Amino acid sequence: MDNNQGVLIHGAGWVSTQHIQAFQNNPHTEIVAISSRTLESAQSRAAEFDLDVPCYDDYEKALAHPGVDIVSVCTPQHLHPENTIAAAKAGKHIVIEKPAAMTLEDARAMHDAVKEAGIKTIVSFVLRWNPLFRTLKSMIAEGDLGRVYSVEADYLSYAGDWWAGFGLGRQREYGGSAALVAGCHAIDALRWFAAPGEEEAAKPVEVFAYAGGLRGQSTSQYNPLSNDWHEGDPLEYPGLELILIRFSNGVLGKVSVNFECIQPYAFPLRIFGDKGSVRDNKLWSRTIPGQNDWQEIPGITPDSSDVSHHPFQGQMDHFVDCILNDRESHCNLEDALRTHEVVYAAQRCYETGQPVKLPLL
Repeated sequence: MDNNQGVLIHGAGWVSTQHIQAFQNNPHTEIVAISSRTLESAQSRAAEFDLDVPCYDDYEKALAHPGVDIVSVCTPQHLHPENTIAAAKAGKHIVIEKPAAMTLEDARAMHDAVKEAGIKTIVSFVLRWNPLFRTLKSMIAEGDLGRVYSVEADYLSYAGDWWAGFGLGRQREYGGSAALVAGCHAIDALRWFAAPGEEEAAKPVEVFAYAGGLRGQSTSQYNPLSNDWHEGDPLEYPGLELILIRFSNGVLGKVSVNFECIQPYAFPLRIFGDKGSVRDNKLWSRTIPGQNDWQEIPGITPDSSDVSHHPFQGQMDHFVDCILNDRESHCNLEDALRTHEVVYAAQRCYETGQPVKLPLL
């Protein structure tokens, strides 16, 4: 029986290039159509990858295209809920770029639509497939760090117009917050490393957070790629968020999301267990006899915000395998919304000044 899955790429922005490559490389998938808000952008993306496929600027018509089994949602984040709900109602399996939902209400609507449709989903918390992350997760599952009791991660990236998505992402209506538009990767990393299972992410049960920073509505803008300054549009939300998380298994987590740091992109990571510790890609463990210095852990580190650096191939291969073998991804919409809940809880905390209990959904 032919198990090939037909893929509709919806959205022709930066990240769609990586979705296309990953599906082209998977032996069980074939891209059968591309859709976008403009026909020209869909056609341009198809030409770039030598894809002789129909292109649409009408999403409903694209969903009805013959042979579509999977929809890969690559549109701007504020469109993800309506795109996902439409694909679910059409009975398609769905890849959803992060953030999946801008609000708690959107998250509930998406969750209900997917559950009713009974289709498979995956949200692009793609760092779960990063080589270093996979090594660290295996070490935790095998007990090399002992029992993990604390995890920390930071998302340090000056948000400016060097980033193609800044025009929408800087706006509260379309980006939401620093944690929602990008820092959710660091929150998801905490969930991933706070759980002991090989394909398990921890459940957050309480959140407390602060928002601050000095950037405010300043139009003076830094470019970390060229290390210079220019005038540009301001952020419409705080550039700094500090978030504390308590998980159901007792592990404590700490995240900072910093959109105004004057430095290159960085994703610092710390994991503490009762047999050892991890600092970025370095290990200190009592399982290493005579250790007198940090030992480097091999593997590609998450040290770039460029989507071409991210392991989309691993994510898509995993998702296709889930579809073919009728199993749920560890990063399906239901799981990924637990990461989003931390962001929604932090936003509530900024208003009330009080800890927020989870779940919210």
